[in-house]
Amino acid sequence: MPDDVAAARAAAEERSAFSHPPVDPDATAPYGDLPDQVIDFYAPRVQVGPGGPVPLVVVLHGGAWRAAHDRRHVTPFADFLARRGFAVASVEYRRGGDAPEGTAGAVGAAPAAGRWPETFDDVAAALDALPALVREVLPQGDPRRTVLVGHSAGGHLALWAAARHLLPADAPWRTDRPAPLRGVVALAPIADLAVADKLDVCGGATRQLLGADDLFEQRRPYADPALLLPTGIATTLVQGRADRVVPEAVAEAYADAAAKAGEVVGLTLLADVGHFPLIDPVADACAVVAEEIAQLAW
Repeated sequence: MPDDVAAARAAAEERSAFSHPPVDPDATAPYGDLPDQVIDFYAPRVQVGPGGPVPLVVVLHGGAWRAAHDRRHVTPFADFLARRGFAVASVEYRRGGDAPEGTAGAVGAAPAAGRWPETFDDVAAALDALPALVREVLPQGDPRRTVLVGHSAGGHLALWAAARHLLPADAPWRTDRPAPLRGVVALAPIADLAVADKLDVCGGATRQLLGADDLFEQRRPYADPALLLPTGIATTLVQGRADRVVPEAVAEAYADAAAKAGEVVGLTLLADVGHFPLIDPVADACAVVAEEIAQLAW
């Protein structure tokens, strides 16, 4: 496909995904004291199955770990999942905001991606607080049947959160056992930080997240899901083959690393699909995502 045609299609996909009005949650609860330390909760809109509590889908939004993209852009996706009968928790977390060090005042300098260590602090704290919050705020949800879902940078965070028991012993986020998850569904995830860095994914976002030069390699063992394998948790990656934001090669690198570690990771590749249809409720790819979640959840 010619580049101009591919670019036009990608732009149309992005416009569609961002065209839906935000959907207010049924409740919002804090897991910390800061404005970004909150979780939105969506009750299931339909009853699926015999009744009683339903599987909980925890959503980590994308946006290159940058402040410009918060959880509001995935509220239609969260509502879509609630209409499929899931209880949904959409997590906010601290992201980058200022221009990266060394670029201040530069024309066109991109905002920094993420905060070290605050982005990771927040994701870990949110997931640790979630079971109690669900029991209090969303009793329709069953935290014993939790599927962690993340898109793009949120896919990276979902894979990372599922691997906290494999972090180095001195990592503040390390847990002593695997997370009690039914599984992880990572959508176009930035799953291998080294490969993403080589491909300059999202304008150098991975190196902004971890830090430049020596910091990047020093922090990778604490942050790169491709180095935290095997998790022992059922994991599926869903990737559009026409993705121009996070190329297919990034997901494939993670799946290859998992295989080398002795773990089978599902990789669902969708032809003629870009980055944003995976979270666009009107796109066929979004229905595929819901089915992948259901296979792990029910």
